[in-house]
Amino acid sequence: MDVVPAPSAVVDRLRAAGCVFAEDEAALLVAAAGTPGLLDDLVGRRMSGEPLEQLLGWAAFDGLRIAVAPGVFVPRRRTELLVGEAAALVRPGAVVVDLCCGSGAVGAALLARFPGLVLHAADLDPAAVRCARANLSGVPVHEGDLFAALPAELRGRVDVLVANVPYVPTPALALLPPEAREHEPRAALDGGDDGLDVARRVAAGTGEWLAPGGSLLFETGEVQVPAAVAILTAAGLDPRVVADEERGATVVVGTC
Repeated sequence: MDVVPAPSAVVDRLRAAGCVFAEDEAALLVAAAGTPGLLDDLVGRRMSGEPLEQLLGWAAFDGLRIAVAPGVFVPRRRTELLVGEAAALVRPGAVVVDLCCGSGAVGAALLARFPGLVLHAADLDPAAVRCARANLSGVPVHEGDLFAALPAELRGRVDVLVANVPYVPTPALALLPPEAREHEPRAALDGGDDGLDVARRVAAGTGEWLAPGGSLLFETGEVQVPAAVAILTAAGLDPRVVADEERGATVVVGTC
């Protein structure tokens, strides 16, 4: 279906607010608005820094439309690398856990590839859990802090543990764009002093939860790779690193 070009005035307003892809964003907002009044409201909110995906109610991710509610972390396209690496490890009958699931984007992308997947998801944020449940119909989505949220029967049975942990160092939070800093939950961004606090907690818990030969995967920054590898090694996991320059993405994988 052809996209109706947005009025030039809308494009100009978005461009003046610093939106790099003003034409594309304007077309999406026009399609979502339906009425001039709602369009004016959406454009004004976008100009004030609200994430486009939260205004639209969805984010494009791995070929899917993922529902995204206000105040919920917006899935990044670079995280598609995490999905691809996790998918390469999925075998028939595999048990997969999407930890720090946010909107459930990673789990939804894996389910789209493997419809019969045994999947559990979990997040600390109640708003994210509600959103994930909408995106992961029929999948158990648990609310709680990391492994404490998971049912006990998963201990020692998880084949693929994918964790989209926060990894922005606390001192760098102030450098994030306003749409992330002001409209996404801090817990989904703040990884502590070096950005790896949550990754450490996840890695430390894998011995109890991973099945023999199971793997933990998480995203990290390029400069954090040596420390991330050390974390996996300290947890008794065999580490490897995968990078995608085009996406600007780095994933570390640890296998027991």
